[in-house]
Amino acid sequence: MATAKTGSFYLTETITLPAGTAAGTRIQGTIDLGAYVNVATSQAVAVEQVDFIFQGGTDLASDVIVMLAGNGGITTQLTDLNPGTAFVRADNQSLIASGCLNIDKTNGVASHSSDLYPDNFGPANLSEAFMVVNDSLYLVAGNDSADTFAQVSVTVRIKCRVAKLSSKDWMAIAIQSTASDN
Repeated sequence: MATAKTGSFYLTETITLPAGTAAGTRIQGTIDLGAYVNVATSQAVAVEQVDFIFQGGTDLASDVIVMLAGNGGITTQLTDLNPGTAFVRADNQSLIASGCLNIDKTNGVASHSSDLYPDNFGPANLSEAFMVVNDSLYLVAGNDSADTFAQVSVTVRIKCRVAKLSSKDWMAIAIQSTASDN
């Protein structure tokens, strides 16, 4: 059973897709967890909630009309293993959260799809949190079906806490994480 060592706090990372980014492009950002994860003391990061925020243009507005040059989507994933600049399948054990902003530029509307949005792994009870024992998280985002029209910023806000695991639980999570890399 995990026990919380800290109260909840937030980690953030932003990826910027420059204006004119070709459809199908993927860009990666990294969140360093080295200060929170500790092998010797079986310390992990318990992810409680993940939110994705999409902003367009240099003024960081939420106007979907300026994000893509045509109809398409902006997809993002958060993982605890490095996928490079690729997306992973939904059954990959390293996938923490994913989301997509579908943009219908013709009608000026957008909708969220693919995954639960926002991803919420549970209340204060740590048994429902996603435990991370790796020293980094990876955010990948990209645009599909249309080039970006203006700069698009994709931000992830991760609500988490530091947790102490039993040695057996920490090792089980480490083995599972390593196994999903194969």
